[in-house]
Amino acid sequence: MSGEIHQETSRTHPGARKRRKVVVTGLGATTALGGDVTSTWDAMLRGENGIRRLDDDPAMRDMPRQIGGRVRVEPGPGLEPLQRVRLSRTAQLAVTAAGEAWQDAGLAGFAGDPERVAVVVAAAVADMTALIDGWEALKNRGWNRVPPLTAPLSMGNASAAAVSVLLDARAGANTTVSACSSGTQAVATAADLIRRGVVDVVAAGGAEAPLHPMVLGAFAAMQALSKRVDDPASASRPYDRDRDGMVLGEGAGVLIMESEEHARARGARCYAEVVGIGSSSDAYHLVQPEPSGKGTAKAILHSLADAGLAPADVAHVNGNGVATGAGDASEARGIRDVFEGTARPPAVSANKSMIGHTLGAAGAIESIATVLSLHHGTVPPTRNFTAAERGLFLHVVHDAPWQLGDGEAVAVKNSSGFGGHNVARASAARRSGPAPDPSAGSRARIAGGAAIPPAGAGGR
Repeated sequence: MSGEIHQETSRTHPGARKRRKVVVTGLGATTALGGDVTSTWDAMLRGENGIRRLDDDPAMRDMPRQIGGRVRVEPGPGLEPLQRVRLSRTAQLAVTAAGEAWQDAGLAGFAGDPERVAVVVAAAVADMTALIDGWEALKNRGWNRVPPLTAPLSMGNASAAAVSVLLDARAGANTTVSACSSGTQAVATAADLIRRGVVDVVAAGGAEAPLHPMVLGAFAAMQALSKRVDDPASASRPYDRDRDGMVLGEGAGVLIMESEEHARARGARCYAEVVGIGSSSDAYHLVQPEPSGKGTAKAILHSLADAGLAPADVAHVNGNGVATGAGDASEARGIRDVFEGTARPPAVSANKSMIGHTLGAAGAIESIATVLSLHHGTVPPTRNFTAAERGLFLHVVHDAPWQLGDGEAVAVKNSSGFGGHNVARASAARRSGPAPDPSAGSRARIAGGAAIPPAGAGGR
């Protein structure tokens, strides 16, 4: 967007003219690739690996799947002394990301109205460590030795509460809980609050620290985790024909979202505009996705209809890409059904291939990657993708980044979770820059090896 607020959206949903535009002005993250957004994004563009063995932790040594995406930088050094004691690991990650995002948005020291600032921070399993440690203390030493902060540390709202205290946000501290789509749901909820004029600014995102033996054991018992423990770097393989399960990771991502008029009034830089949100429910199974992917398709189509856009307008889909057999197959069918017949199907990328599945934080971290893809005109590759399963026709970016063309670009962030939760968010950005890499046509392929034409072709 070259530092400017998007001035005009010509294709607008009929009901959108009375609602406020929503822009993203700040980003913060801590992941298995880096301790902030810049290091994480740079590593994503290089297709680096953040998955490692966890057997340096004695508690993990008897686990069948001792690999995961532990954060590259521990949260402790950037926290106040009381925050290290009174916040769970999940909340520490959330506060770390939120502090970076607030600074990045230029809101540190800004004399705004705290009654117009809200927080929406997602959690899927909250902080299991605090709860399990409390149980161990009860079992081994008695109820009066249970840590007094066990309850607030283990509650799902702990991260949202901690971020609201950090930012003095008084318009509401909300938590979205919709399994692996929780982070994207948080961004959608924040957009809705701003659209309706309830608030001017929202810190939206998610945080999770699931690398605990009990959590890993639970997912292993479901046969949901990759068995490639001897080669962590190749374990997470979204959309690949040899995928064999997810890899868990920890981390946090927070986006600062504002109404356009609020951002413009204070001269803020804008990364992108959130133009549409959509959701659906499979109503099919507690764990398994609906095989045809129609829930995914509906969520994406709802987000585009909300934005007044058509499938042909979308240049990029940041996929759920969980790397399970059923999950990726269902998502691929849903994406195919939405974009089948368009002249240039969107380039698809999956960040979990590098950072693992961060559960409630996944949609938030991946939303940051989606926003940066639009802002810089560059889509990160999907690590470990070699060839698609027969019949899963997705244009998967791999080996090297994919370059978007100049002008306005639209991307969709897609998320799904246990219980059939499907959430999609459409974002748009206007950019100008160097011409697309003419060799990029070899960097995103569909099953069977057919290459997408270069990004500059076909008016994209």
